Amino acid sequence: MPGAYIVECVRTAGGKKNGRLSKWHPISLGAAVLDAVVERSGIDGKHIDDVIVGCVSQGGGQAGNIARNMVLSSSKVPESVPGTSVDRQCGSSQQAIHFAAQAVMSGVQDVVIAAGVEHMTSVPIGSNVADGFKAGHGVPMDDSIKGKYGARLEERGQRMFSQFEGAEILAEKYNITRKEMDAFAVASHAKALSATEKGYFKKEIIPLKGTDKNGNTVIHDKDEGIRPGTNMAALAKLPSMKKLQSGGKLDGMITAGLSSQICDGAAAILICNEEGLKKLGVRPRAKIVSLALAGDDPVMMLGGPIPATQSALQKAGLSMKDMDIYEVNEAFCSVPLAWAKALDADLDKLNVNGGAMALGHPLGGTGAKLMTTLVHEMERRGSRYGVQAICEGGGTANATILELIPGSKL
Repeated sequence: MPGAYIVECVRTAGGKKNGRLSKWHPISLGAAVLDAVVERSGIDGKHIDDVIVGCVSQGGGQAGNIARNMVLSSSKVPESVPGTSVDRQCGSSQQAIHFAAQAVMSGVQDVVIAAGVEHMTSVPIGSNVADGFKAGHGVPMDDSIKGKYGARLEERGQRMFSQFEGAEILAEKYNITRKEMDAFAVASHAKALSATEKGYFKKEIIPLKGTDKNGNTVIHDKDEGIRPGTNMAALAKLPSMKKLQSGGKLDGMITAGLSSQICDGAAAILICNEEGLKKLGVRPRAKIVSLALAGDDPVMMLGGPIPATQSALQKAGLSMKDMDIYEVNEAFCSVPLAWAKALDADLDKLNVNGGAMALGHPLGGTGAKLMTTLVHEMERRGSRYGVQAICEGGGTANATILELIPGSKL
């Protein structure tokens, strides 16, 4: 069976809500990473078989198949290339990567770009749901779902599914304390700041023209959400985001400081099989070794990365001891910490350059963003194997294992 190889990967620097990328249209932002991945790989865009794009809030400027609109807005990808959009919630662009890998591994296609974009300034999280509800089009929650999981919801004193509650449940299940999470959040900002100052992100980020708070044009080439000086004392003062109504708990543990940041951003990855590599005359940087998915408790919501990673490891015939580095999305701080406890993972290998609490979580763009960082960091360290996992709304998750190709040779 043909393999799936990563040839090139790029991302934008994360933009804060109403920050330096706020004036960009999501289509143009997505087209910018398509152009960059084609230009950096030195290929002719006409050889691309498909463009698959992850995007969660597919309404407003992100509606109407944003993948195809990105192609039409691109200067490097011709109109002969199709495009399709994927919504697997926060793992949407990691799923785009999986679909691209499956396409080239099957031999049906040879060259595919997997990408992701989310412009959370202009298309706020949940706006496609809220707008539909206001227009009288209903909500994506059927009474049969509530009935099926009613007992679990009642146990937690919940009236509906909530990622905030899920983050609390996860912390409780794995005996994660507020102090542990505050310490991990402090480290996330410190690692992100250090990586930025040392230039670790420089190769993966494409510089874009942004707008500062005074309306001036500036070069946006650094992640905007990093907070230098974040410390335990400051985080300890933050109130919890939602009080729990059951179990004798007077308050929750998850705070704004222990949650991912709203972010504008995009990323793109060029994936080929052996025939595609020959056709383009390019060398691969990493091989996609294993792909896995999981469905988990939708009330806890965020525990899926654990069984997804276990499945990916089993499929690859590998163990956590074989993994040199891990990227687990910091949707909430309890997610990577629960993952690490469940899998007996080494915290020193986890999100080594910070995560979404510092760098932002552009929803549908995060999977490709994290994998871009993972590939570059594996190259910098000379790692052999890396694993990535993302929790997703509804209790699902994606996990992917990569193997670095030394010297970019097959």
